[in-house]
Amino acid sequence: MNDATRPPRSFRLLVTGGGTGGHTYPALTAVRTLQARLATDGRALDVLWIGTPDGLEARVAPAEGIAFTTVATGKIRRSANPLKMISPANVKDMARVPLGVAQARKAVSDFRPDVVLATGGYVAVPAGLAARLCRVPLVLHEQTVRLGLANRKLAGSATRIAVSSESSLPLLPEAVRSAAVVTGNPVRPEVLSGHADKAVAALGLSGFDRRLPTLYVTGGAQGAQQINNVVRDALPWLLERANVVHQCGPGNVESLRAGAAGLPAHLAGRYHLTGFVGPELPDVLALADVVVSRSGAGTLAELTALGKPAVFVPLASSAGNEQAHNARHLQEAGAAIALEGEVTADRLRAALGPLLTDPARRVGMAEAARSHGRPDAADRLVDVLLSAASG
Repeated sequence: MNDATRPPRSFRLLVTGGGTGGHTYPALTAVRTLQARLATDGRALDVLWIGTPDGLEARVAPAEGIAFTTVATGKIRRSANPLKMISPANVKDMARVPLGVAQARKAVSDFRPDVVLATGGYVAVPAGLAARLCRVPLVLHEQTVRLGLANRKLAGSATRIAVSSESSLPLLPEAVRSAAVVTGNPVRPEVLSGHADKAVAALGLSGFDRRLPTLYVTGGAQGAQQINNVVRDALPWLLERANVVHQCGPGNVESLRAGAAGLPAHLAGRYHLTGFVGPELPDVLALADVVVSRSGAGTLAELTALGKPAVFVPLASSAGNEQAHNARHLQEAGAAIALEGEVTADRLRAALGPLLTDPARRVGMAEAARSHGRPDAADRLVDVLLSAASG
């Protein structure tokens, strides 16, 4: 077989990162987008994912038919007090890192990737260092405004650093800024293709008053007690002004349902309480005029890509206080409202009142949010991966 008839060699991508959806889903979206891009040129994609055995990626990668392996990792338990960082648990875990690097180096050598994509999480450190030792191009992707701990450790080894916002650039160490490119945070394409009427049908929202705006409240898959409590306390006021879809977490449904049992019938019909929103999420987001949620990087990427006004209640214990940074960044741009510190029903009412009663205010915030969205982020990241692989 001569060169003209030989099928093109498959592209080999090694992915590392995970632990949470914030690190896992951007990587998965990039894999899907790269696979589609290569297919148009008649090329195949081979992927190996290095992750943790108990992280989300351990379920997601095999379900997508992606080869998956693990390496020894060391988790840093952070503290504002530097002395507390030198804890027995941290010392023990950090001693595992050299073993993890050795294991990752063997995986990289055996797989021979064209490029390595690291999306953060402590598992990314051994694989990222192994890429450098094996002289394989390393692309970091950072979902948050500030570089996470793993990506900070790997920045000096990276061929390219893909960040999600222009505001991240001045926060990078000066020595690595020349390697940085703004791609945005990849958003699953299905999130962008929802239909409001499908949500009404799928969830049985026959009691909703479509003349009123719809508020979507979410605390993530497990719910957020802080958000649930303030929504419960403000519920009658909210339902006078809006329909509410409240995703509260499976463990919180019964207590919230009991609390809403005394609502007047016309208000009760405007309230849909659910433990979990699954495949219908794109349709629920399409229906929503305003969103109340945490401010993780994935949530921000989705809401800005869709142009949704939001009131964010940052998770105070998020790593590096990243959720507060995310929320403040969009608030400063007029694209969201950030509620930090003690969040009460009164503060929630003050934040939501103008948005629920003033359509022009919603439109303005939606436009500001959309101006910060990057629905093409996955394609931009794929461009970076292909460029890094080609040298």
